[in-house]
Amino acid sequence: MTGYLLRRLLLVIPTLFGIIAINFVVVQFAPGGPVEQMIAELKGRGNVAGRMTGMGGNEVAAPSGEGAYRGARGLDPRIVADIRKMFGFDKPPLTRFLDMLGSYLRFDFGRSFFRDQSVLSLIGQKMPVSISLGLWSTLLVYLISIPLGIAKAVRDGSRFDVASSAVVLIGYAIPSFLFAILLVVLFAGGSFVQWFPMRGLTSMGSGSWPIGARIADYLWHMVLPTIALVAGGFAGLTMLTKNCFLEEIRKQYVVTARSKGASENRVLYGHVFRNAMLLIVAGFPAAFIGILFTSALLVEIVFSLDGLGLLGFEAAIQRDYPVMFGTLYIFTLLGLIMQIVGDLMYTLVDPRIDFEARR
Repeated sequence: MTGYLLRRLLLVIPTLFGIIAINFVVVQFAPGGPVEQMIAELKGRGNVAGRMTGMGGNEVAAPSGEGAYRGARGLDPRIVADIRKMFGFDKPPLTRFLDMLGSYLRFDFGRSFFRDQSVLSLIGQKMPVSISLGLWSTLLVYLISIPLGIAKAVRDGSRFDVASSAVVLIGYAIPSFLFAILLVVLFAGGSFVQWFPMRGLTSMGSGSWPIGARIADYLWHMVLPTIALVAGGFAGLTMLTKNCFLEEIRKQYVVTARSKGASENRVLYGHVFRNAMLLIVAGFPAAFIGILFTSALLVEIVFSLDGLGLLGFEAAIQRDYPVMFGTLYIFTLLGLIMQIVGDLMYTLVDPRIDFEARR
């Protein structure tokens, strides 16, 4: 197993390099980069352009008959060159890419173009929101989906199976953000009652409360966004659990166990459970990463939660390249490591699996 883990860890390096390189090349062809955005802003603010060239407000004004501000006549090429240098675009793309890789090896992701903060600082500020959403949502999805999937498999074709399938299909069809809006309307003061808050992770002034009150306040704020994510995420895992158990229940070893007089609980949880849960349990790390980094953007917007999803979206819109590539690097690295953790969980669930023996 040690040799397999070493090979997987070594494969992380070229995989990470390839993903970063592909995204870097794609971004080079994307219009409206930070330089273009700054030029557009300066063209609308003549005094800003004047300050960059060291002129006063009176010197920026155009001569009579030439417009009210310098932006009406275009920017001085020296200003454009200064802007490009400020963002590091005075260097060739290959040089910028190699410099970026060298910094990333030291986990130095630079500073945001538009927020005047380091990328690591921004990620650290947003991480508690995303971890809260991802952790609670993933745990609840598994706690709901696994028992429900097992019950559906055992009662396959019954009224319970049909009725629960209808609920699962509804949950699968309704997007998380739409369900989040419904929850706000019903329970957060939209049109009916206001039992839950609709913004943030904590209440104002909660920092001075006793620890028990702070925990209760945090959980109170997490109820609606967590329900919104769970409602849209449990359907697929429920059907996967059911299908895995159905496949195992129909195998010969189950028939043999029953013929020897084993009880249904013994057959189900002593023989079927380990084999059926292999794929489901081993997929937990990937499911957590998926909810943590990709599924919560619109839910964050609905409940005014400033997490990693919103940070990445705003960085893409603003072409904030340090934030874009820094978050991509961290997310990709975590995703690759979680895949290795998933392989380890395979061996924990079923010790008979030996990755070293594969050819």
